Amino acid sequence: QVQLVESGGGLVQAGGSLRLSCAASGRTLSTYAMGWFRQAPGKEREFVSAITRSGDNTYYVDSVKGRFTISRDNAKDTVYLQMNSLKPEDTAVYYCAADAVGVFKLRRGHPAYWGQGTQVTVSS
Repeated sequence: QVQLVESGGGLVQAGGSLRLSCAASGRTLSTYAMGWFRQAPGKEREFVSAITRSGDNTYYVDSVKGRFTISRDNAKDTVYLQMNSLKPEDTAVYYCAADAVGVFKLRRGHPAYWGQGTQVTVSS
């Protein structure tokens, strides 16, 4: 069992930056592919970014490429999402996710574990 706790959300003006963190407990994070999803009001949850166990490969939805960066520190059992040049359309609840099978299963939206979410609000 893995417990995931997100932090770092908040209110920021358009063009600003935030860094989300996802701290894992219960199991060693290095055995899991990790990712971030988001859900805006009235919309379905969507994939944002993922990273392989080693951190060698990363994946992004087109709308955040060049602005968001996912990274992980397996020694600290923590995954990060650095979000730059934020836009109002990035406003959503952001969820951390983990899956032991791999990043491709995680990207399809069916990870084994979810965090509770952290709100990101970007004002125009």
